[in-house]
Amino acid sequence: MAIRISSRNARFQQLETLLTNRNKRHRAAEFIVQGVRPITMAVEHGWEVRSLLYDAERHLSQWARGVLAAHPHVEHVKMAPDLLAELAEKEDAELLAVVAMRPDDLDRIEAGPDFLGVVFDRPTQPGNIGAVIRSADAFGADCVITTGHAADAYDPKSVRATTGSFFATPVVRAPSSAEVMEWVTARRAAGLPLVVVATDEQGDGDISAYDLTQPVLLLVGSETTGLTRAWLDAADVTLSIPMTGSASSLNAANAATVLLYEARRQRLAK
Repeated sequence: MAIRISSRNARFQQLETLLTNRNKRHRAAEFIVQGVRPITMAVEHGWEVRSLLYDAERHLSQWARGVLAAHPHVEHVKMAPDLLAELAEKEDAELLAVVAMRPDDLDRIEAGPDFLGVVFDRPTQPGNIGAVIRSADAFGADCVITTGHAADAYDPKSVRATTGSFFATPVVRAPSSAEVMEWVTARRAAGLPLVVVATDEQGDGDISAYDLTQPVLLLVGSETTGLTRAWLDAADVTLSIPMTGSASSLNAANAATVLLYEARRQRLAK
């Protein structure tokens, strides 16, 4: 099905809310994906494409024509270039995708004997969520979980910051530590010796001296207040990242990257 949008009509405004209105985005259970690599990754990893929006006045690239041809039964939307640019938040965009969200179900996460996961507690910046997801993908993590009242992982800034890793790494939102710890308890009951590792400036040990080759769930706190007391109490161990200089702490996304790199380093060495 093909339609045309040449003015800021009701359909355009509906699409615009997917960028700007978190509540409406989640009620619709869909979000806008921008860029060649993110759209390609979404398709390769089997995410449901609901609509494809493209510039009605330009000769499309071979890549864009291929995406359209591969999805003949979804809504194709020919758009005026200036309207497409508004949704893309940049000039010269040729194709955007409206993609269905996946459920916030912790059982989507596969936890095998080499499990490595990250919890990002109450992140305030969507860009930081995206950076953590990108690092998680780069260093072989199995999931990223956000907990508590947090920025939206489906925010365009978050999805864009992942450069496509969003579609390769399961990302699940959980209300609090309680739901995640129920999932941890179930995995342990099934025989997985899963260790929960918190990070804090006043940790009991150095991350490099702790065995991160075992199945592990890494906890990273919010950018402003760190981990909640509930998470610190739930953790099996609290570790710190050794630092020199005048900095008292790292940006949350940077801290997560250091932790993931150390886990990957240890696993490769093993």
